[in-house]
Amino acid sequence: MQKPNTSPWLLNLFPFLMWSDRVTPKNLRADFLAGLTGAIVVLPQGVAFAAIAGMPPQYGLYAGMIPAIIAALWGSSWHLVSGPTTAASVVLFASLSSYAEPASDQYVQLALTLTLMVGVIQFVLGFARLGVLVNFISHAVVIGFTAGAAVLIFANQVKHFLGIHIDRGTEFYEVIHQAVLQVDQINIYVATIGIATLLSGILIRRYLPKVPYMIIAMVVGTLVSMILVSLYGESETAIATVGALPASLPPLSSPSFDWTIIRELMPVALAVTLFALTEAVSIARSIGVKSGQHVSGNQEFIGQGLSNVAGSFFSGYVATGSFNRSGVNYEAGAKTPLSAVMAALMLMLIVLLVAPYAKVLPNAAMAGILFLVAWGLIDVHHIKKIVKTSRSDTAILLTTFLSTLFLDMVFAIFLGVMLSLGLYLKRTSRPKILTRVPDPKLRKRKFNTDPNLIECPQFKIARIDGSLFFGAVAHVRETVRNFYTQNPSQKQILIVMSGVNFVDAEGAEFLEQEAKFRRDVGGHMFLYNVKEAVQSDLTKGGSMQIIGIENLFTSKTEAVTHIVGQYLDASICAKCPHLVFLECEAKKQAE
Repeated sequence: MQKPNTSPWLLNLFPFLMWSDRVTPKNLRADFLAGLTGAIVVLPQGVAFAAIAGMPPQYGLYAGMIPAIIAALWGSSWHLVSGPTTAASVVLFASLSSYAEPASDQYVQLALTLTLMVGVIQFVLGFARLGVLVNFISHAVVIGFTAGAAVLIFANQVKHFLGIHIDRGTEFYEVIHQAVLQVDQINIYVATIGIATLLSGILIRRYLPKVPYMIIAMVVGTLVSMILVSLYGESETAIATVGALPASLPPLSSPSFDWTIIRELMPVALAVTLFALTEAVSIARSIGVKSGQHVSGNQEFIGQGLSNVAGSFFSGYVATGSFNRSGVNYEAGAKTPLSAVMAALMLMLIVLLVAPYAKVLPNAAMAGILFLVAWGLIDVHHIKKIVKTSRSDTAILLTTFLSTLFLDMVFAIFLGVMLSLGLYLKRTSRPKILTRVPDPKLRKRKFNTDPNLIECPQFKIARIDGSLFFGAVAHVRETVRNFYTQNPSQKQILIVMSGVNFVDAEGAEFLEQEAKFRRDVGGHMFLYNVKEAVQSDLTKGGSMQIIGIENLFTSKTEAVTHIVGQYLDASICAKCPHLVFLECEAKKQAE
């Protein structure tokens, strides 16, 4: 909704002016508390997600700073919080680890370059008002992919959790095999830290849900590590740690503008863009339903794009909407996007104060945290729901899940998207075509689709529920033609067009051909309740001249009266015992 006395171009340039009237002292207090909660939550998550992405730990924190501020101010959602996420981190690692050693300078620059590319693509899609694209990506794809990502996260962290050596890039099933073979080499001290972290996180999350369980679990794991080192010594325990983080604000960075690198990363950038936008817009809309806010997909595209473009120059890797942090933000009482801005600013302050202490954080504790993250990604509730309600969605979910595990992850995303589009096209290309017959049992003999009702032997009434476009014409033509093949005496047909919102050139040609065919067999084709836009298109294309404007009706009673009275064979009507239409009695009496 446009604010009064504010020019449209100014609102397009600075969309945060749209919600400026919500910035009140009361709302600012609520946003501050929500922002503080968000900053505490993102601290362990940022480090954990950076580990998943193969980035140095501080980059996960940087991705939750400048990008989060830009996305909040230039997006449309009041509650969406952007930053590093599990899915984006998994895709980043899977896509770039084959090009360079994770955490190396070359790897980091590739990540920055990919972030810039993703941001530009997102911005262009939003500027072109293509936010509707995310509607064509099935929810089953997202659930299947994230479940597969959860398994991969688990596999990548087993070596840190158990203190054993497994080569980087080992397939997940081989990780399990290697772990079994090295049971006798498990570092008991490292495993103790991992188990303590995991159990404390589970217990805190279950019995104290309002307490930031990740931070408590990290503290528990770190304390257990310190106790073990003090009792048995560093050489005996051999506990690896994350290492100290730089206590600094996000430094300026420079992505690569080498065309060769950009060309190689383009398929990855497209896949990440599709998945990141789907994640962000889906989260924004789901929370918008709860808060009563309308979310603009196009504006979210622009906000996400600008945030990633900015992030690529401020040491952040691909950021997108975070379900966990957005949910926490909403539940904590946030009223405006300033809560996300405050969370990012407070995260900067927290990093300056606590970053040096990361040197005592064990890798095993991080692995325990990531096990918790991985488990949270498996949406058991929706998986069960999909399996029970839809075979096609179940097939898409399983295909995406297995592709994520056994194939290239970028390919898995594209495959899932293609399957979603295929399912959409299948459904839209087979519109329902229902036979309509007056039902004597209903008040005023309303028309019904009951297959047990007797039809007029000369007159067919069919309703098309779906648009007549090139993908649907073959199905509609075959069905309508089968009506005549099964009952050649039904030479007259009335097509109810109330469910047809669009007719393209091929759809118009079908109507022309059907009108000609009906005339050739001694009948007619009539149209009822044609929408104004559809009739306009048929007229412009010249189809109405062939169909005949006199064969269009806006009243069902008028249509039936005209067809029964003028075009049905009176000798057949005289012998018909059914009296399907009220007009049949008058027809008989006239004879």
